[in-house]
Amino acid sequence: MIHVNNVTLHYRIKPVLKGLDLRVRRGELLVLMGPNGIGKSTLLNLIAGVISPQKGSVEIDGLARRSSVENENKIRGITAFLSDHPWLPMSRTGREYLHSVGLLYVEDVGRVMEHSERLLKLFNLDSQADSLISTYSNGQQKKLAIAAVLLTDAKLLILDEPFTGGLDPAGVAVLKRLLKRLADKTDVTIVMATQLSEIAMALASRIALIKDGRIHMIDSPDKIIASQPGAANLEEAVERHLNPEALAGLEKYLRQEEI
Repeated sequence: MIHVNNVTLHYRIKPVLKGLDLRVRRGELLVLMGPNGIGKSTLLNLIAGVISPQKGSVEIDGLARRSSVENENKIRGITAFLSDHPWLPMSRTGREYLHSVGLLYVEDVGRVMEHSERLLKLFNLDSQADSLISTYSNGQQKKLAIAAVLLTDAKLLILDEPFTGGLDPAGVAVLKRLLKRLADKTDVTIVMATQLSEIAMALASRIALIKDGRIHMIDSPDKIIASQPGAANLEEAVERHLNPEALAGLEKYLRQEEI
């Protein structure tokens, strides 16, 4: 489904991704994990076509991103992207925004309107649906952006930190169940970044750990835990892989506090 081939990208002189390779199978839910600033959002933006690499290529369904207008339009027709700080038209209502997004992907107007209503109710936004988005709280705006992505019925969902940004516990629970259901469909592929190990443990087919601009390890959650003998859970195993110095520093700090 997705092939990231030897991708290198830097901001000015700072390298972010260094010859990174990644393959994502159709129908899997892949979670990207790693410290802040390590390149997770950059990689998702590359896969989504928002930016281009200095070196290497990104292919979706065998089509190279930005290789031609025709190929790019085909890719965009099956792809929906939720950025970590999604843009929303503040002078439009929530219902208007959902309808506009839906009609970019779905030709059946009735289907768009019916699905919009169900999503508004599901995320408890129906009472605000005809209010300007500028009046929504941060959490409500995040729910609206998520609803818009789900409305597309896209075969590839690219989600950057969907469970943060003010999402309340009810919204988290709803989104977890929806993504789990989508992941169980063999024709829907999801690539998602999250720092929440409990979310990754519950949803991921595989987890890709990013370190030093490359894929450090990619495997199932259980195998990542097993790769670090003695790790109590996924969170500890990930920290041992990606940031062992922080764990050592924590142990030193705790010992000093006991003195």
